[in-house]
Amino acid sequence: MTDEENRPVRRRVTLTGISSRAWEHPADRGALTALRELRGFDDLVKAFFGMWNERGFRLQFLAGAIRVDHRQYPRVYQRFTEAASALDVAELPELFVNQSPIINGQAIGLNKPFIVITTAAVEKLDDDELRAMLGHELGHVLSGHAVYKTIMMILTAWTANVSWLPIGVLALRGIIAAMLEWWRKAELSADRAGLLAGQDPAASIRLLMKLAGGGDLSQIDTAAFLEQAAEYESGGDLRDSIHKIGITVGSTHPVPVARAADLRKWVDSGEYARILGGEYPRRDDDGNASVSEDVKAAANSYRESFTSSQDPLVNLVRKVGGGAADLAGSAARGARDWASTRGRDSSD
Repeated sequence: MTDEENRPVRRRVTLTGISSRAWEHPADRGALTALRELRGFDDLVKAFFGMWNERGFRLQFLAGAIRVDHRQYPRVYQRFTEAASALDVAELPELFVNQSPIINGQAIGLNKPFIVITTAAVEKLDDDELRAMLGHELGHVLSGHAVYKTIMMILTAWTANVSWLPIGVLALRGIIAAMLEWWRKAELSADRAGLLAGQDPAASIRLLMKLAGGGDLSQIDTAAFLEQAAEYESGGDLRDSIHKIGITVGSTHPVPVARAADLRKWVDSGEYARILGGEYPRRDDDGNASVSEDVKAAANSYRESFTSSQDPLVNLVRKVGGGAADLAGSAARGARDWASTRGRDSSD
């Protein structure tokens, strides 16, 4: 028997009525809540998306990929239904398997999103890892990420079209950079959804290890991989910090080791266990979500990341900022003392 067949069956909790707000990273949730508050915004984006022809996208995969159901890729379909059941998804989106040697998945579409995973994912992921990946993509669908990712596609195309206008292209690049930062946080959200779908932290970490180094984990160690994550986050000097900015700034996804570290922190925070215990926001209450509270949570998340980061460049900025604050405080105290002395001299 294989290791997978010997592995005990894990009982998964159905998270009845769970809202996507339960797994959304604070920075992701803050942006989503604000965008959802803009009346007509989704309709505007969908109108723009017509340029890309959503039906055409689906037809491409209908023609050149395998649509998954109980007859085609039944193993994948079973893992898909299990992930959807854990997240209490009533209606399964369409799922396709596309030929590619790279382990990958994506959620596509606005009005009726569908999911695509690669043949490499089917071949190289075990059942628990595959369930986590499918839960990740379901998380994207349930959070409505496809709607807002489309904006990046449109703006990127516009950047190319207006490249002859220096001011216009600089403004669009600034917007795209901000949206890429949001999308990286959206990926962290989807990783959490994948964990909640599979309810197996080890499998979610293994998935990220396979995304980083292929499908064979026989010579890879989880503890060593997490040590890589810690070294990436805090090791090196200012030169490494600059290189990390270059690696990240134009990417839609955080690097795999950073994703693993963030998922581990989320589990260690106790939030994962609280959700499995039934403490989570419900879909029925989504209409009462507070924009100000979500934006405040996003700001707090960035502030906490800044204060706890061990990155050399961030450390330098904190020291400079602290030194500037000390200098300003000393100057203020000096001015106050001087004014107080002058006041006494005048009264004499």
